[in-house]
Amino acid sequence: MTQVKKQLSVEEFFLLPERDIIYELIDGEAIPKFKDDAMAPKFFHSSTTGALFILLSVWAQGRGRVVIEWAIKLTRDKQDWVPVADLTYVSYNRLPADWLEDEACPVAPELVIEIISPGQTFGEMTEKAIDYLKAKVERVWIIDTKAKTITIFYPDALPQTKRGTDSLEDSLFEALQITPEQIFRQAGILKV
Repeated sequence: MTQVKKQLSVEEFFLLPERDIIYELIDGEAIPKFKDDAMAPKFFHSSTTGALFILLSVWAQGRGRVVIEWAIKLTRDKQDWVPVADLTYVSYNRLPADWLEDEACPVAPELVIEIISPGQTFGEMTEKAIDYLKAKVERVWIIDTKAKTITIFYPDALPQTKRGTDSLEDSLFEALQITPEQIFRQAGILKV
């Protein structure tokens, strides 16, 4: 006898008990963000997350919020989708400064950042970046800590890979002037 799985609504997904495992809502199922212990964030991933949080938070003061591992309510293939990006930036234009709720991000942010974990491939992350763009996220950064690169995905242009002292300057993020080298140096994963 075949069992049919009931698809979760976004409301049911958020009613699931909290656990030590981070879940994303994908095609009506609660799927662990990291499929096994080998994929769990290691030093490079975690320190890069921290470095980005510090650098982007300083820039974002008065502009918006930078948040680590914040669930985002989006739609993918006409279904509710709740990914949990490694970092998210959402401006006060999209989500006012006085918004103060303990819930998932209710709007598509301007920027999501995903850092490739052990066991994940660039191809998998590229597919996720395309899904983010289709869901109205303006920019997606995929960070490869081993190659020390940041690939930027745009809704209306080909992706660009930045490394070393390449500028991450972008008209969407006025006055943000950082480079991959600065990020990886701040993370302590760049040989001196």
